[in-house]
Amino acid sequence: MGRGPPVVTTQARPAAPGPAAPPGDGRGATVRRGLRAVPVPVALVVLTALAGVVLGRVYADDLLTRLMLGAAVGSVLVSVAARRLPSWLVAPVSVAAMAGWTAFSLHLAARHADLPGGFGPIVADAARNGIPRLLTAMIPVEPAPDTVLVPLVAAWLAGLTGAEVALRAGRTLLGFLPPTLLYAGALYVVGPNADPATWPSVAFAGAVAVGLAASDRRGAPGAADPTAGLAPSVRAAVRARLVAGTALGLAVVVGLAALLGPLLAARVDDRPVDPRRYVEPPRVESLDENPLIRISGWALNPEQKLLDVTTRAPAGTESRIRLAVLSDYDGVTWRVGATYRNAGRILPATAPGVGPVETVRQEITVADLTGRLLPAVATPREVTGARVAYDPATGTLIRPEGLSPGLRYTVTSARERPDANLLATADVPAGAEVARVLRVADGTPEPLRKLAGQLAEDNGAPYARAAAIEQFLAEHYRVVADAPSGHAYPNLNFFLFGPRGGGGQRGTSEQFAAAFAVLGRLTGLPTRVVVGFESRGDGPVRAADAFAWPEVLFSGVGWVPFDPLPRPDTEPRPVEEDFRPTPDDPPPSEVPEPTLEPTATPPAVAAADRPGGERGLSTPVLVAVSVAGLLLLVGAALATLAGRRRAQSRARRERGDPGERIAGAWREVTDALRLAGRPVGGDLAATEVARHARQTLADARATTTADRTAPPTGATDHAGYAGYGLAIATAPAMVDGPDVDELAVLLNQVAFAPGSATPAHADRASALAEQYVAALRAARPRWRRLLWSVHPGPLRWRP
Repeated sequence: MGRGPPVVTTQARPAAPGPAAPPGDGRGATVRRGLRAVPVPVALVVLTALAGVVLGRVYADDLLTRLMLGAAVGSVLVSVAARRLPSWLVAPVSVAAMAGWTAFSLHLAARHADLPGGFGPIVADAARNGIPRLLTAMIPVEPAPDTVLVPLVAAWLAGLTGAEVALRAGRTLLGFLPPTLLYAGALYVVGPNADPATWPSVAFAGAVAVGLAASDRRGAPGAADPTAGLAPSVRAAVRARLVAGTALGLAVVVGLAALLGPLLAARVDDRPVDPRRYVEPPRVESLDENPLIRISGWALNPEQKLLDVTTRAPAGTESRIRLAVLSDYDGVTWRVGATYRNAGRILPATAPGVGPVETVRQEITVADLTGRLLPAVATPREVTGARVAYDPATGTLIRPEGLSPGLRYTVTSARERPDANLLATADVPAGAEVARVLRVADGTPEPLRKLAGQLAEDNGAPYARAAAIEQFLAEHYRVVADAPSGHAYPNLNFFLFGPRGGGGQRGTSEQFAAAFAVLGRLTGLPTRVVVGFESRGDGPVRAADAFAWPEVLFSGVGWVPFDPLPRPDTEPRPVEEDFRPTPDDPPPSEVPEPTLEPTATPPAVAAADRPGGERGLSTPVLVAVSVAGLLLLVGAALATLAGRRRAQSRARRERGDPGERIAGAWREVTDALRLAGRPVGGDLAATEVARHARQTLADARATTTADRTAPPTGATDHAGYAGYGLAIATAPAMVDGPDVDELAVLLNQVAFAPGSATPAHADRASALAEQYVAALRAARPRWRRLLWSVHPGPLRWRP
């Protein structure tokens, strides 16, 4: 019986004895794995929340920081809780959670900002205007729905994206990129409007380092070796590739640090760019830019109800309600000239004066007042019930959406009362900071200058000059309601000096305030015009209460209002002859009409009709005179250009230190090349430009020589062509000229060794440049040489 193949039996080898697992070891392993998974989500929350900390530095309080922290925690927790769901389902779940958190946050911000209206319109307005209002909001920014919506959504999306990439895909470094971009965006939005974010940046870098270190599982105890099941040769190859990749990555990081480190270090002290300068703030229309022209219209409708006012202020307080402050005058129009920034309820505080401050709280309801300017007592500190934009320089408020009947808002103002005891000895500021309110526009009529000089002649102190102008206007002019509007120089000149019987010397508060402000600036007083209303407590404010008044700025006191209007029931005195200008010609109404004989014939017509009468210049003479005058003007213009060119060349080669003189000589050479039609590009080195200059001179001389030695037309004999060829052959010998290469060497010396050039080097460079320019000009055709010295190009060319 045959023997079959041997049967191999295998028996399971008993496992190697090892340490006995302690009770509850499975639960401990689960806890350890959970703890190892915590650092990355925590790092993502910290990175996203730090962006809120950085952005919150320009907000009025910490509400935005808290809301962004909630968005960071919520977005990361949703991703962690939904890690077992399919990846396509996580985004809808997280967006739904984001919508809930955003709605809650906007509701909280709306209550915090005390915004009127329903929640739906507020959310729609925030979604529509969130980005522009965030970039045009006045700092400190109040946390309102439109200023927190964009950062809130950006924080949630950054946390969601980072968590999905870092936790689900296992790309921790790539998962940190969205929070990093959010952090960089927050720094950009803040710009130069806050102190450097030193500790948040250090904390951000530390959180990134901790997250990356915790994400490395290869070195963790008990972690499986990914190469354990591979053959030894394959395992060695994989490990070699890992080492090479690590070394290459380290080399790239070190190289980038070496390249970018000095650049970043050099820009540490640079001032960041403010993104607000790229966003146009709210604009106003002409009536809001110059509300002074509305005074005459309101004066004609005195019973028109503009506002309803309820005032809470100390007893006996009579507060003027400001509509606008006009600081700019161009000789035609007084304008506000404000740069409005969207503001919240709390307005930025200005430097307080030295006088007592009274808190005035007014509830104002708009009736028939139109436009965008929002009335308020100076100086507003808090506005509730209306979204406003504010100009701190003038204290003017606007409502970007415009006023509407029934609009009700509350303004809390800090009304300053100047200390009258300081005015007599107070000085007025000067310099660039107040140049705007000291500027006198061109074209001031001479009578106004004479009047200002006479009023200031016996009043040396600033307050005495202001009081003299106030008294002069109040004593000599009349207030009428039907005076035409206008405050340009001609209008003011007629108001001050026009005949009383012809409409002069009377006007509305528009002319009184404008005349005071202009006369004040002519005497060195910083002035401005304010348009507003006289408030007499609670009740309606009508058009008859609208008026304009001037203000003067005194050092240590602040803006002080003046009242140049005449007192009621007073008769103005005639303007003294000393203050009236002497007209060059009598007014048209005072010129006596000539008495002519009825049969008299105008002499000019009779002379023209008489054959022997005297005639004017003949036509040829007029033409000759005109041509001569035109030639004279052209000659004068050419002479002026030639003189300016010579002065420019002399200044370049003779003024400044040796380095500047050498650079100026080089400019003479490059300008000469442009005049010759052979300009050089800005990417060429000095030696290449010198080579180009030599070739240009050689070409110019060769062309000139060829033109001069060309055989006559029709010459076909061999002698003629032989002479022509001889001239061409000898042309290179004529190229010898100034050594432009030496000038290039001197220029390189100035560039690479600053301060090493001497006056002798500068003199040598000047001589070389002068010689080269003269040689190149001489090589040009005759008519081009004539235009060389009067070409206006070098006067406007830039290096």
